[in-house]
Amino acid sequence: MSSLESSSGCDPNIKGTPTHGGRYVQYNVYGNLFEVSRKYVPPIRPVGRGAYGIVCAAVNAETREEVAIKKIGNAFDNRIDAKRTLREIKLLRHMDHENVIAIKDIIRPPQTENFNDVYIVYELMDTDLHQIIRSNQTLTDDHCRYFLYQLLRGLKYVHSANVLHRDLKPSNLFLNANCDLKIGDFGLARTTSETDFMTENCIIVKSQSGNCVMIMDESWMSHLGSRLIGSPDDSSLGFLRSENARRYVRQLPQYPRQNFATRFPNIAAGAADLLEKMLVFDPNRRMTGKNEAGMIVISRTSL
Repeated sequence: MSSLESSSGCDPNIKGTPTHGGRYVQYNVYGNLFEVSRKYVPPIRPVGRGAYGIVCAAVNAETREEVAIKKIGNAFDNRIDAKRTLREIKLLRHMDHENVIAIKDIIRPPQTENFNDVYIVYELMDTDLHQIIRSNQTLTDDHCRYFLYQLLRGLKYVHSANVLHRDLKPSNLFLNANCDLKIGDFGLARTTSETDFMTENCIIVKSQSGNCVMIMDESWMSHLGSRLIGSPDDSSLGFLRSENARRYVRQLPQYPRQNFATRFPNIAAGAADLLEKMLVFDPNRRMTGKNEAGMIVISRTSL
């Protein structure tokens, strides 16, 4: 299986200014102020950006390891965003698995009683699955098989801790050049029972077909259920504890279950069969990541 391409350009113009008596260094990264403790040294390079802030790569001078540092600017201005940040820190500090992104450090602010920004240090990855899908790189069957296997291994570990990720999508699956995959971004996670096993199947269909199967809005599950896996009958609604929920599902437009091999002609027959076993409305009838036999079948299936 070939490796993935990644870009790691370094800008020599990003220079640091010592602050707080030399204990911290402030960098101007394309207009973003980035202040970290002095043990994190150049080369500093931006590797990501989002609504939360910016992510830069740096080197831990004590370990010589290159890491990713995420700055969450004005982290406490929005109560919901602050809770998401705290939730991710609390969960990931207790997790240790090769397919789950690791938090290496939380940079202590210069003034512990008066600060606005939070800096979280993660292990550095080269890219994410969303960027690979949108690039011109070809994803082979071996790539898809290996990504799915690692995703399921990571989910099995996460679910064993009764944690529900709730935001699985290609941009939250981080990759390095060796095709190692790690699940990240636990800001929406909850501690509960395993129920999100259908999501990674949408991810793998997307990576193989190039088509977006998962509709990322509040009604994506109803669209997926009605247009792809078919409308559930009454025997499939028993796990819904709310009568209002069952009533809502019953009033949705009725659709037959699609033949996956026909709907996704570009994926192998083994992959279509696997998806049909996973994309089942009733979680009690769905193949799960906790099923050891299922994991063996998945690892050997020719995607």
